[in-house]
Amino acid sequence: MVDLKIIFTHTNRMKEVEYKYLVDKELWAKVDKSEPQLIVQGFLHSSVEKTVRVRIKGEKAFLTIKGKTIGITRSEFEYEVPVSDAEKMFEEFINQKIRKKRYEVKVGKHTWEVDEFEGQLQDLVMAELEVESEDEQFNLPNWVTVNVSEDERYYNAVLIEKGIPS
Repeated sequence: MVDLKIIFTHTNRMKEVEYKYLVDKELWAKVDKSEPQLIVQGFLHSSVEKTVRVRIKGEKAFLTIKGKTIGITRSEFEYEVPVSDAEKMFEEFINQKIRKKRYEVKVGKHTWEVDEFEGQLQDLVMAELEVESEDEQFNLPNWVTVNVSEDERYYNAVLIEKGIPS
């Protein structure tokens, strides 16, 4: 008899506290950065209450379930899945995908993730910073501009549907 259990590897904490900022492209271009990772992602479900995302990041793939955002905090459960499964989910269930190059930049004790979007979102560069709590202090790099953390128009699940806000 064949055992058909699916084994997921849990890779993230249960709460995500994340700031999002727009990036000044001219200042960002001057930053010394390492090679980016390509991210391709899409959504199996997207609503105000929850999103279910499939993502391929480099050589790994993830299934992520996120709850409703309150302030800059939301529940998050992320599981590593086989890349072949993620590709099959894209093929069978996902009509629209986001492609972006992600850079990791250390500023002080924090690591910022900076995404340069491709395709219809190619004019957008956004920086994200995950922190332990909403009152944690951190340094803003000179290349971040507007804080869009609580602006739903900049959620990836909204960007994929509506494009860059004007």
